[in-house]
Amino acid sequence: MTTAPRRTVPKAVDEGGGIHPVRTVAAPPPHRRRRGYEALSGYLFVAPAVVLFAVMGLYTVGYGFALSFATWNGFTPNWTWVGLDNYADLLWRDPVYAPRIRHATLNTLWVMLAAPALTVLVSFPLAVLLNQVTRFQTVLRSVYFLPYVTSGIAVFFAWQYILQPDGAVNSLLGSAGLGSLEQPQGWLGNPTTAMPTMIVVTVWGAVPVAMLLYLTGLQGIDRSVLEAAQLDGAGWWRTNGSVVWPLVRPITAIVVLLNLRESLQGFQTFLVMTNGGPGDHTNVLGLEAYRLAFLKNLSPTLGLASALGWILFAAALVLALINLRALRSKT
Repeated sequence: MTTAPRRTVPKAVDEGGGIHPVRTVAAPPPHRRRRGYEALSGYLFVAPAVVLFAVMGLYTVGYGFALSFATWNGFTPNWTWVGLDNYADLLWRDPVYAPRIRHATLNTLWVMLAAPALTVLVSFPLAVLLNQVTRFQTVLRSVYFLPYVTSGIAVFFAWQYILQPDGAVNSLLGSAGLGSLEQPQGWLGNPTTAMPTMIVVTVWGAVPVAMLLYLTGLQGIDRSVLEAAQLDGAGWWRTNGSVVWPLVRPITAIVVLLNLRESLQGFQTFLVMTNGGPGDHTNVLGLEAYRLAFLKNLSPTLGLASALGWILFAAALVLALINLRALRSKT
């Protein structure tokens, strides 16, 4: 008969000479150690992105916010703190900057009203038509999406040539017998046509993304809903106006919000094509902030530019909240 070996329990002697067993800490099970290694590996992988965001995102945002309360030209070693003077100068107090900001605000409002509305009016019917095409759909999608993937600066310079006095638009109007509509100063040189022309170019660049969003929403609509509308006698216009349009309303809200943000903060198109001219007829708030920051030589206007940027951010935040509230109330 064999007996099982006895397990020896480690014991310790206390100060009074007593003997008692020693408590041992059990090692973690292997699966727990493996999960710990996986978690550590995940943290190490995301650490560079977190550090980059902290430096390039949070630090620069905080730096810009602090700069909006100071005057600085970017080269002197110290800032001059002025409190809320930059905001007051931009909004009403300074006789030079305040009128320019008001004029740029009016131009920006025109763009904010016209660009989202025209983008929706063009992109939704285009997406509906493209969704019904059965042949060459991929090719047509690529063609309509081409303006978005093309280099913006090159395209804007191309638009400049097209809109010049001897450009393609005037030549086309003359060839069609519509010479009275030609613009001898060019479509960007006439103060009356400069801003509408810039809005058209802005819409031209915004339609591809909006059309793609609408197309995604249209392909997610249940076909039985459309078939039921057709069985009830609804035609093409009635089906798209009374059935499809309400179903893609959330996408419309997204398209409008994206275009409002771009209209409020975008300035590249205006910088390249008109630089705010003729006069200040196409000067917008984003372009004015860029001028205050980088085109004032050594003038201490970086604080003004930062304050204007935060005003634009506050306006964009308010618009986003209004848009989300409107979207929730209708869905």
